[in-house]
Order: sequence, then C-alpha cells, then structure tokens
Amino acid sequence: MQKAQKGSGSQQGVSVAFIRAKKDLQEYEEIPGIKIHYDTGNPMQIKMSVSPNEGYYSGAVFHFECQVPEDYPNKAPEFRCLERIYHPNIDLDGHVCLNILRNDWKPTLTLQLVFAGILHLFLHPNANDPLNKDAANDLSKYPQDFTRHVQQSMMGGYVGEEKFDRVA
Repeated sequence: MQKAQKGSGSQQGVSVAFIRAKKDLQEYEEIPGIKIHYDTGNPMQIKMSVSPNEGYYSGAVFHFECQVPEDYPNKAPEFRCLERIYHPNIDLDGHVCLNILRNDWKPTLTLQLVFAGILHLFLHPNANDPLNKDAANDLSKYPQDFTRHVQQSMMGGYVGEEKFDRVA
C-alpha cells in the first residue's frame, strides 16, 4: 500500500501544464524557418530560433526563450526575443506583441500555433499593433526608411540613438 501511495505521489508532482506542454512539443510538426530546442525533462522552458526566408528579415536568425506558465494552457506562454531588433511588434527588451499571446489566447491553442504566429510577424510585421512605435511609424508611413532601418539594425548598426544586435 505504501508503494502505491509513493507512486501516486510522484504522479501528482507533474502538473497539467507540464503534461500539456510536453504533448504540444511531441506533436510539433516542423515549420520551415523555425527550430525549437528543449530538454525533454523540462518542456516548460523552450528555446526557439526564427530564420525568415523572405521579407524584411530574410537572412537573419533571431533567438527566443519561451517560459510556459504553471497555469498553461489557461494562460499563454511567454516569449522573449534575445536579440535587440528593430521590429514594430517586438520591443527593445524583446517582448513580443502577438494577439494570440494576449487577448486572443484560448486554451485550445498550441505551442505550434504560437511558433507559426511568431514567424508570421517576421514575414508580415504589423504596424497596427505595435510595441515599437518608431518601427511601426516607419513601416506604415515611410516603408523605404523602414527597409533601410531593418537592414542597418540586422547588421548590428544604429537606428537613431539605438544600437542593435547583429543577426545577419
């Protein structure tokens, strides 16, 4: 009887969030331009790289950390870009503005959909829902300046007073 209790106790140590994150990652189908890395013993922390093959950010590699919260899937995972980049939907601290990570999150969404959503931000940046207002303003009003600023920033240069990380 004690052995059964010990066994059931260890099962209780695994959270619903852990089980769901592990399931999401096991069912992950590769997305071109996305690479994910995680320790199978800890699916709550994920590293992701995004390599867009077209658009403004083509030829660059961006790294993200994902922290899956303990109340996942009821709460969205949290993503942060590790490089300082010039992007309307990613601020200078790496926070990501993606509707499914905020207001449109639903427990039925998966990590796969979020990975695809982040890649989509690089292929089609959205000036209407910005975290970086300067980049959004350039994208919507001055597209040639936006293109030039993205290129400068990806090479590790400055845009205005801000220095960016080399990603290309």
